[in-house]
Amino acid sequence: MKFSRTILLGMCLAAAPAAVMAQTNKSEFELMQSNVANPDNTPRPVFPVPSRRQLMWNETEFYAFFHYGMDTYTGKEWGNGTEDEAIFAPTRVPDPMQWLRVAKSAGMKGGIAVVKHHDGFCLWPTETTTHSVLSCPTENARKTNIPRDFTRAARKLGMKYGFYVSPWDLNSKYWGEKDEQGNYTDSYAKKVFFPQCVELAKYGSDQFEMWFDGATGGDHAGYYGGAYGGKGSTGHRTIDDAQTFYDIPNLRDSIHNMLPNVIMWGVGGEARWIGNEAGHSGETCWAMGDAESGDENGWRWHPGESDAKATTGGWFWKKNEKVLSAERLFQMYLETVGRNATLILNLPPDVNGLIPEATAQRMTELGKLLRSRLGNDLAKKATVSVSEERTAGKNRNYSARNLTDGKRDTYWATNDGTTKATITLTWAKPTTVRYVQLMEHIKLGQRVRSFTIETSEDGVNFTPRATDVVTTTIGYKRIVPLNGSTVKSYEGDGYNVRALRVTINDSKACPLIENISVY
Repeated sequence: MKFSRTILLGMCLAAAPAAVMAQTNKSEFELMQSNVANPDNTPRPVFPVPSRRQLMWNETEFYAFFHYGMDTYTGKEWGNGTEDEAIFAPTRVPDPMQWLRVAKSAGMKGGIAVVKHHDGFCLWPTETTTHSVLSCPTENARKTNIPRDFTRAARKLGMKYGFYVSPWDLNSKYWGEKDEQGNYTDSYAKKVFFPQCVELAKYGSDQFEMWFDGATGGDHAGYYGGAYGGKGSTGHRTIDDAQTFYDIPNLRDSIHNMLPNVIMWGVGGEARWIGNEAGHSGETCWAMGDAESGDENGWRWHPGESDAKATTGGWFWKKNEKVLSAERLFQMYLETVGRNATLILNLPPDVNGLIPEATAQRMTELGKLLRSRLGNDLAKKATVSVSEERTAGKNRNYSARNLTDGKRDTYWATNDGTTKATITLTWAKPTTVRYVQLMEHIKLGQRVRSFTIETSEDGVNFTPRATDVVTTTIGYKRIVPLNGSTVKSYEGDGYNVRALRVTINDSKACPLIENISVY
């Protein structure tokens, strides 16, 4: 009985933080209800909520992917781990500073560099394998150290940075290894993958993302040695449980001790694949669950990341590949960042270790589009009114002016129990508008289930806009083209308005809107 009471006490404390425990005359514990002081009248969270590192990651919004390595020189997308190190022969030492400058010109806030793909070839001087730049015969190859140079460049440019290190390793004889009883061993995790992650962590404690991918083997030949046939074997090797084989919970905790702001994508489980590589998320997109739309009732915060290619080739550079148009890339931005996901856009360096000029020029064009179309916030010149303001607390208010103050720690809110409300922007003179941007205060959870947008030419009579858009979720950021099209979002003359109204039709709890912008 004594043991069961102890367990119960722990459960009560965890389940009811608003309760206090009081000791009775019988020396028994009983649960007493008490109100927790809330002088600021802060709204209760709607769980799940993001961690601090997930919030920081979400704020990155738009960043680059740099697929570079052995496959750049073989012309393959998936190497098999048997490649001779001499094949990696850059014509000059790769220049991550140029890569990141190109990304910055497009308006990106950071980048993730591939430092080890599935072939196991490491783009830094590692102690974990001989399949690395250290075994290459050319001077340019041996001088290559992507983690070091990428980190230095990012810091000089004021950008975020991270690394793609594949858990799968087609070159390592330890990957997928089994003992005599047919059980997986931990040799690969202990001797290769964990030490590689530690080596990469030492290049900088301010990394924002480690990209682990989720590859678990398959129909690819590889150098597995021993019982698996040796170099050149066509034998296959797979694993059936990535979380266990890579010991992900232990790995994640260990990395967080070294890199407190990093999130792990893929088998790390802190952000999700959006479900396609085409550059779009769902119009309904919850930061919980999986795939394009997520799950409103998901039990953990699991925001979406959209990985897409800026070129017509593969993830690695290919001869004669073309770069997508700036308009197409802008559409991707609207359909990812503008739909509560992040966008990681692949810019593959070529055999010279540089982003090709055509790609660089297209990124400059994209940056100009983003600045011209989403760079002048007309909401700052409007008078903002709302249907209801939450009662202010001692040190915090929830007024309409918080919607346009540009601060991340202030927001407008209604009182508890009010889940339908309106925000109205009014201009002194008619103003041409094309886009509306909304941001929830996701620190306290994602709430909005449905909203609509209307405009008025006279400030009295309103017309529904964006009627071809599914206006359900908002989340971290939602950008809505008023003409209803992400493909032709900037066509036409826009809408000449004196007033614009956003109606929150349904919310899981009182809505918390951090920002409204109009462009």
